[in-house]
Amino acid sequence: MQTKIGTSDDQITGRCACGAVTFAAHGPFRPFVGCHCDSCRRQTGHYVVATRVMADALSIDGEANLKDWVATDQARRRFCSACGSLMFWVPTGGRTVSILAGCVDKPTGLPLAWHICVGEKGDYYEIDDGTPVYPGVSGI
Repeated sequence: MQTKIGTSDDQITGRCACGAVTFAAHGPFRPFVGCHCDSCRRQTGHYVVATRVMADALSIDGEANLKDWVATDQARRRFCSACGSLMFWVPTGGRTVSILAGCVDKPTGLPLAWHICVGEKGDYYEIDDGTPVYPGVSGI
């Protein structure tokens, strides 16, 4: 289910809440995916929704304002040191970068396609948007 959206000519832009970090990325992009794992929920206060793009298709202005946090052996999370906006999820040894939906400028042009790690989701909400759900990350 690694569906790509659009073409390499597609572009998204975005920024952190304070504007100290801005970015542009060129597609193709994966549709938005919701991650409900404990780590994502604890860092953001809810679940994370993100798209993914090849790392070399992402350009960042204000990168000196980004800080990294290694949440797991699988990835590091990048956030603005000025306002705290979580912006990127970078897999260890990978060639891609996940871009969090909340920092993408509208219109995104990307749909929410599925949810992962729903076996760890919070008990205070239901997933009823009609998209596929997966208990973990395998099987996608």
